[in-house]
Amino acid sequence: MERGQATPSAAPAPGPAGFGLPTCPPDVAELRGRVAAFVRERVLPVERALDAGGPAARGELRRLQQEAKDAGLWALPLPEEVGGQGLPLSRYAHLAEAEGASDHGPAALGSAPLLDVLMLGRHAGEAVRERFLKRIAAGELRTCYAMTEPETPGTDPALTTTRAEAGHGGTWTLHGRKWFITGAGEADLVTVLARTGEELSLFLVPTSTPGFRVVRELPVLGVGGQWEIALDGVTVPADHLVGERGQALRIAGERLRLGRVLRCLRWLGQAERAFDLMCVRARTRSQSAGPLADRQLVQQLVFDALLAIRTTRPLVYEAVARLEEGEDARVETGLAKVAAARMLQQVADAAIQVHGAAGLGPDSALPGLFRLGRAARLLDGPDELHIAAVARRVLRDHALTS
Repeated sequence: MERGQATPSAAPAPGPAGFGLPTCPPDVAELRGRVAAFVRERVLPVERALDAGGPAARGELRRLQQEAKDAGLWALPLPEEVGGQGLPLSRYAHLAEAEGASDHGPAALGSAPLLDVLMLGRHAGEAVRERFLKRIAAGELRTCYAMTEPETPGTDPALTTTRAEAGHGGTWTLHGRKWFITGAGEADLVTVLARTGEELSLFLVPTSTPGFRVVRELPVLGVGGQWEIALDGVTVPADHLVGERGQALRIAGERLRLGRVLRCLRWLGQAERAFDLMCVRARTRSQSAGPLADRQLVQQLVFDALLAIRTTRPLVYEAVARLEEGEDARVETGLAKVAAARMLQQVADAAIQVHGAAGLGPDSALPGLFRLGRAARLLDGPDELHIAAVARRVLRDHALTS
């Protein structure tokens, strides 16, 4: 989601925040090290150019994607049948943290379209799968997902006003607006939630279709990366209906549960990056009374940040394990999402405090990490939504077993 993150001149090596990771097979540990090195040595140095967007950013991203392919690190979690390497979630989770140290890591390494590839692979028709899936997995086509609307709470899809009207030959014509869509400004395909009568359905819309329009970029806390789009009579073929008519909420729920866990894993990677920057600053910055690292208040910030990371990680990996087993993970996902969002904001804030004014300026990644941490408490549902949903479910289950 984030753009505008400046990059420090040298990226810190992973520090103690990464200790205590769940047991990781040796081959995955080696792969995690390679992914972390790729992000640290190749992605972070060009973050500023990638953040800026435009032709230069697209060129840099294509170069990084080719380097990832050459290094054997491309599309690690995507299914093998579309050109990925087929890592299951339990193994990919360790890599997702390393990728997530930069918001551009997943796109550079080809894992960014995982949700769209899985959704279309499971629910799109054969013609759509044949036409688009391998090109998406190869990085040739960029995708996005449009659910939220202006003046309509994103947490209540039943209030969706975008509509799709059935036409001749099974076509569908869409009318409406969507906003806060990550990557819509450069996407080739967008999945749109729309009303089909009293039901909600999903449609795959090529952005080159007449009537599709990018309205504006929406700065988030002053930085771009989100977009508003208009669908002014956009007509798509019958086979661009994703899944069965009226099945949007079931498909979206499936997508959201995995998406939330992936975000949590990437937020852990970003928090670890902020933690490392904080530790470097504390060790190397001295005042007349000595190094910052000797100050008890700085030590308190370091301790609290490390505690937040270490206590959040098991919650996230518990959600990963339940999803991998196909079990109901709604409670675990809700706990992980709230904890990880709070954790990222806390750690980034502490790192800024230790840096002082330098942590607010353009020479550090910290402003971008803090912005992302604050936005994380609203992404994929605000904290309040998850808190209420988890509490209701726990109380219901308690009543049933008592």
